[in-house]
Amino acid sequence: MNLSNSFWLVVLAVLECCWRTNSSEVPKDVQDQVETNLLSLFGFKGRPKIDKSKVVIPQAMIELYEMQMGFPLDTTSIPRRGWHTKSANTIRSFTHVESPVDTRFTSHHKFRLKFDVSSVPKEEKIKAAELTLSREKIHWLSEGLNEEDFLQRILVSDIIHPGIKEKRSAITRVIDSVLVDTRENTTVSLDVFPAVQRWLNKKNNNHGLLVSIKSVGKKIKKPKRHVRLRRSVQEDDSSWNNVQPILLAYTDDGKNRPRRGAELTQIKRRRRNSKKHNRSKNEKRYPCNRHQMYVDFREVGWSDWIVAPPGYDAYYCQGECNFPLASHLNTTNHAIVQTLMNSVNPQKVPKSCCVPTHLNPISMLYLDEDEKVVLKNYKDMVVVGCGCR
Repeated sequence: MNLSNSFWLVVLAVLECCWRTNSSEVPKDVQDQVETNLLSLFGFKGRPKIDKSKVVIPQAMIELYEMQMGFPLDTTSIPRRGWHTKSANTIRSFTHVESPVDTRFTSHHKFRLKFDVSSVPKEEKIKAAELTLSREKIHWLSEGLNEEDFLQRILVSDIIHPGIKEKRSAITRVIDSVLVDTRENTTVSLDVFPAVQRWLNKKNNNHGLLVSIKSVGKKIKKPKRHVRLRRSVQEDDSSWNNVQPILLAYTDDGKNRPRRGAELTQIKRRRRNSKKHNRSKNEKRYPCNRHQMYVDFREVGWSDWIVAPPGYDAYYCQGECNFPLASHLNTTNHAIVQTLMNSVNPQKVPKSCCVPTHLNPISMLYLDEDEKVVLKNYKDMVVVGCGCR
């Protein structure tokens, strides 16, 4: 069992103690140590002090969380078709940082977007970066228009060097573009990985992204307003928050090794055996089993920075490992020998222990110390199978 598994077993033991008894009966130094270790697991130096009611959770992040929670395989990766995110286990969202530069762009079809990505930890490796833009359908009077007149191209460029007014133009590099039908209402995704990677390598390189919309057909010279790049003067915060541009950074903290096909097949087999065992009438004879334990983040005072889930079923393992050990208990050869020796001489050799033999990850949506919205997958959080070790 690796270090992270051992650490989590200690945490589960303390949580079990808190769940079974009054939390005030648990020594404060133990509670503080567990909280310190858990915050370290999340990558925090201290408990975030955040007023969640003042932070906007992007709908894109909520949808990604729901997608991740519904993913059927036991994995900490974030699989998104068309994006190189398989080894990523974290998503961070960023919104445009407003500045006086915004006033230089007076039209609705060209705008600079600036994202501060300095909160991405240096030890995390960027795997993909996505710019999402909201669109509104245009209702055209189609007389005299060809099919291509309804099309517009959205381009995103990395600003390599900003321009100086009346002296030089900005140096930009197009990094992605997408062709859209203005009669449809869809979210647009653009690949901005080269820019974000450059920014993370050296923060002084971050001059923002330039997004521009161009008409494809010859009959429409200037694009109509349909891509939401900036907030209008009369628009309030609540309506703008739902449509504003969002930058999503997919990173890998290097703590999780992706499981291979053979391992996933073995996991499915363990789950089937575990279900059969739960339905077995022989529990009294082989009592080592998984038991219910729900961790409620509100009760431990973490609901102010954890967005979702409000809690989760962690489970725990409890029971004796009596000789002979059943095959469904996922027993090691050493545990079999130890149990045999215990049956011969219980005063000299202790019984093998009932412990988690397989744990699943969970996805968590939370606010970090910089009030950025983060979606992260944490391994070894839910007990799936118990056995004698």
